[in-house]
Amino acid sequence: MSQNIIDFTLDDAQLAASLQALTDLETQLSGLVAMSTEQRRKLARMGDKSEAFCRQTLSVLAQNPQVVPPSLKLAEAQADLAALDRLRPLVLRLQRLAERANDTEVALGSDVMRCALDGYALLKVSGRNQGLEGLRKELGTRFARSTRSTEDVPEPA
Repeated sequence: MSQNIIDFTLDDAQLAASLQALTDLETQLSGLVAMSTEQRRKLARMGDKSEAFCRQTLSVLAQNPQVVPPSLKLAEAQADLAALDRLRPLVLRLQRLAERANDTEVALGSDVMRCALDGYALLKVSGRNQGLEGLRKELGTRFARSTRSTEDVPEPA
């Protein structure tokens, strides 16, 4: 009857250790930036094809310093590229972990929801003889359809 997609427990020690690991990670990666949607939207993006162009251009510029004015800040761009190369494996692992955590959250919630729905169905059938009708009705408010008042209905054009 009920589903059990996942058996997962998170004891106090695991939770404390995980929270501490996240705190340590946040401390180690304190240089990460947060941007608004507007800031992100305005940025030039380096996609896969652009990345090859960027790497090659920085390489050519590094090999020909006589054409590079100081205002170009080539060394900073090279440092950014090196940091990007070091950050990417971390981002991939964090994304995989976040995806698994999200999937686990959904699976746990689904297991709970399925059990609650099955239990509610049992209350509808056998709860009447057990003096549980009032509680079942209270639980049933979750399924009650709200009626729209005439104020909510738009006038015909």
